[in-house]
Amino acid sequence: MELRQMEYLVTLADEQQFTRAAAICGVSQSGLSAAIRSLEDELGVSLFDRTTRRVEPTDAGHALLAHARTILAQAAAARDAVGRTTDQPAGTLRIGTEQCLGVVDVNALLERVHHRHPLVELHYVQAGSHELTTRVRDDSLDIAFVATGEHLGTLDRTELGQQSLVLLAHPGHDLATGDTVDWAELADQDYVDFHDSWAIRSLNDDACTTHGVRRRIRCTVNDVHTLLDLVHRRLGVAIVPQHVAAKPQAAGLITRAMPADAPRWTVSAITRSDSDSDASTRRLLDLLRNESLAAV
Repeated sequence: MELRQMEYLVTLADEQQFTRAAAICGVSQSGLSAAIRSLEDELGVSLFDRTTRRVEPTDAGHALLAHARTILAQAAAARDAVGRTTDQPAGTLRIGTEQCLGVVDVNALLERVHHRHPLVELHYVQAGSHELTTRVRDDSLDIAFVATGEHLGTLDRTELGQQSLVLLAHPGHDLATGDTVDWAELADQDYVDFHDSWAIRSLNDDACTTHGVRRRIRCTVNDVHTLLDLVHRRLGVAIVPQHVAAKPQAAGLITRAMPADAPRWTVSAITRSDSDSDASTRRLLDLLRNESLAAV
């Protein structure tokens, strides 16, 4: 039995589905499945009952689960103890980010933290800003990089930067001419936009509602490159942050500025308040805040 297998076991038991558990653990679904099967083969028992809807621990799984949680807690305590003797941060830091934020390079940030502080175990997941906010609030993430200021409640927020929004259109589209688009032009057009969990979707919806712009969302996506491909294929126009329009995949599309009163894309790092975190977590969060601000 390996420590990583114990982590996978506990996460799968908590999430009750392979897709979500794999995302939290930062591995592929097939990798997590293989690790669980290997553990079952080693022990000679089935640890989970698998159905099309959910995954639940068997009696043997529940028996092992209690020990697995203890093992993981002891491993974390051991890392913390070593960190205290070396004055190096240690422990586990759970990080979430929305895809392609633009203002901060989260991947580069993780690389720096990993190389400078090898005793810190990083768990990384991508999701929409609204889902990430919920996960920070319910303590399944320690810190998230998001592009929303909505529904933060008592969460701590550090703003990292802002960008303008722009309209992207195929060169043959009716909206492909001119420098700045006005709100009236945007009405009754076909759009490609992101899922409701993404910050840009609510930003666009709220702005268009405020200015009486009726949109037809023909395509809803969860990937920036898919959005750009659909605009290339004339399936709709898109309202996106400036950095998306600068991606190589957007080459050939027409970019028009949004009206002066359009909202701005604002990226922040959010955490639970320091009073809700233990001393080790606060130390790690301070480290990550400093690293992220240095990267901007």
